[in-house]
Amino acid sequence: MEEILREISELANHASTQPTETELPGVWIIKGEVPQHQLSAVYEPMIGFIVQGGKTISIGDQTLKMKSPSYFLIPMEMPAAGRVEQGKNGLPYLSVALYLNQESLLQLIRDVPDDHWEKKVNGEFIGCEANQEFAEAWLRMLRLLNTPEHIPALFPAYEREILYHTLLGPQGWRLRQLCFANGKAPRIHQSIRWIRENFKKPFDIKRIAGKSGLAVTTFHRQFKEITGISPIQFQKQLRLLEARKLLVYSGFSVLEAAYEVGYESPSQFNREYSRFFGESPARDASRLRKLG
Repeated sequence: MEEILREISELANHASTQPTETELPGVWIIKGEVPQHQLSAVYEPMIGFIVQGGKTISIGDQTLKMKSPSYFLIPMEMPAAGRVEQGKNGLPYLSVALYLNQESLLQLIRDVPDDHWEKKVNGEFIGCEANQEFAEAWLRMLRLLNTPEHIPALFPAYEREILYHTLLGPQGWRLRQLCFANGKAPRIHQSIRWIRENFKKPFDIKRIAGKSGLAVTTFHRQFKEITGISPIQFQKQLRLLEARKLLVYSGFSVLEAAYEVGYESPSQFNREYSRFFGESPARDASRLRKLG
């Protein structure tokens, strides 16, 4: 395993603390002392493979603490906060992300008999230990960076292999849920997209649940089961993440940022911001601007 991880690290040598896009479709690499505020964001659906170091991700009231070699799954767009740490012997943090391709996933599930998959469902988000087969699949995929002319022909096979191993793992049930047209996941996914597009508007859970064709209590339960947080928490975290961007990068005042993202009460904004990020909006923004 150590030799596999070492070679992956060499292939990712060009990466930096900013997510680095590769020539492989939907594959990004990040390496080094990634600023904590950069890891507080809306995560897109992805599989993240931690090659070196460790990472902590907070999703709602759940916290995943992982060390290399391990992986995590984000099945849908969702707000999360995180931090990273160096590996043993001072090796920089390194992770590779494969963003989920719905068509590739659906085709794979169609091709494999349903009784092949483990039925066990664990409602929690967990970090998963990466075994040698899983790591080797990532290595084969990343080796294509040395022969980009082979990417169109070979990448789909390696992507499929990584998806297959993830489907077999302890969080594979989350991926399978995405492909059941009559299941709960597609309905919740639709509501997530609506909330993301309308997070500045007043929250009307009856309206959102109605769009999903669900009763309010059922919608609330299924939403939290899939995302780890309630619908209103989801909206609040989207507002707070957007407000932080406005404060740090767009020069908004605290009051302007609060109103811009939909808050009617500045005191409520200050209170919820401080609870989510650990310090007041003004202090947090000042600190992050100094970091550049």
